[in-house]
Amino acid sequence: MTSSLRIALLQMHIEVGQPEANFAKLSRMLEEAVAGPGKPDVIVFPEMWNTGYALTEINELADPEGERTKAYISAFSLKHGVYVVAGSIAEQKADGVYNTIFAFDREGREIGDYSKIHLFRLMEEEKYLAAGDKLGQLQIEGHQAGMMICYDIRFPELSRKLALEGAKLLFVPAEWPHPRLHHWRTLLTARAIENQMYVIACNRTGTSGETSFFGHSMVLDPWGETIVEGGEEEAILYADIDLSLVDSVRAKIPVFEDRRPKLY
Repeated sequence: MTSSLRIALLQMHIEVGQPEANFAKLSRMLEEAVAGPGKPDVIVFPEMWNTGYALTEINELADPEGERTKAYISAFSLKHGVYVVAGSIAEQKADGVYNTIFAFDREGREIGDYSKIHLFRLMEEEKYLAAGDKLGQLQIEGHQAGMMICYDIRFPELSRKLALEGAKLLFVPAEWPHPRLHHWRTLLTARAIENQMYVIACNRTGTSGETSFFGHSMVLDPWGETIVEGGEEEAILYADIDLSLVDSVRAKIPVFEDRRPKLY
């Protein structure tokens, strides 16, 4: 079981309501991410990268059953032998539009999906999107991992549930805006420290209407220390992680053994 992984985060600007432009941008960044000498093992995208928050048009723009996205990412994963946690997209299903992550292994096989369960009322998600109803779980090189999306990080119960079920790393695609950079950093750090896990968070950049997004994608280790953090511009960020550190931290400070869930 491989414990060392190289992560690439595609911190990209998203054109609202323009799936074709976003697919083209993503394609360019993906090819760049795998072109260098330090090829990543896992590539991660931001939230709603295919459409952005074009919620009033989302029924027309959403990817039916995610088929276009899944076909493209599956082929890319297989061609380059990489895992892809494909951010999240607007996915059209029979009962509504979902904000959904799809993940693929090195052979191009779909290994996990997750639809956002906490809808963000400040952006009126609940008026246009349907909420998911299951945990986001997958395995990377035999290691259990979890998936959450943006607003989900404000709910510590969710990340703790994933950790209790064995997750050693947590993927968080997001569209987290100004002025809440302090919240972003603090919540992600807390999720890493309290669950003694790696947190891999990929945020978008640019503007959407009157809302601006600050990037600052980051990878945090199980001590809550920052391995890499982006700025506010488009960028591909890389981080090398070693999942054996999770076991070491959990043994040193045995939080999970010391829990008293009968009292809370």
